[in-house]
Amino acid sequence: MNTYKKILLATALVAPAGAIAVSANAQTANVAIADPDAAIANSKVWAAAQTEIGTTYKAQLDQAKTRGEAIAAELQPLYKKLDANGDNQLNQAEIEAARAARRPEISQIEAKEKAGQEEIARMTSQASRARAYAAEQVAGKVNDAVTNVVKARRITLLIRPNAAYFADPAADITPAISTEIDRLIPKVSITPPANWQPGQQPQRAAAPGTPAPATPKAAEKPR
Repeated sequence: MNTYKKILLATALVAPAGAIAVSANAQTANVAIADPDAAIANSKVWAAAQTEIGTTYKAQLDQAKTRGEAIAAELQPLYKKLDANGDNQLNQAEIEAARAARRPEISQIEAKEKAGQEEIARMTSQASRARAYAAEQVAGKVNDAVTNVVKARRITLLIRPNAAYFADPAADITPAISTEIDRLIPKVSITPPANWQPGQQPQRAAAPGTPAPATPKAAEKPR
């Protein structure tokens, strides 16, 4: 098992300046909270797109996962050489000591990790492009979904969860936004046009991220 951390490799609603308490009476006060990113991530249309991408590009994703694990295994001996205390992890002191001593393993690890990332990115390029295209379509409906839910519930103030000092679950309309997203766009295409590039369509909410295939793990790069 790879226990070393990485050495090298390491959108919507505007939150108010101050925290706002949103209690159980928030609904009667027409105040609610919502997380548009979570609304996308929890929508059925996004889940369906992820499943379709995983099926369509299974061979490439499996190949990338296998290659990533192989690269990680190749890097283990280099990581181990820098693990001065033998705890199977590289801490900041060990990394700094290796750099100060100009240990050759540092540059070797950096080069191999960079090459590995580029190789895996090439393997997963089609799946990544499909995911970005699906994400853009779903994210493009978030503002409409939020507007519709806000109007239907006569909400006069909507904030993000992290902007609330306290929030009763009843004040959270994120699930309702997910439902509205699914109503507005029940299905998306995962096949972008030949000339499509990410970001061509304006959007104000970030689509949820998804885990990439396994990549080499080392220690976090010191700043």
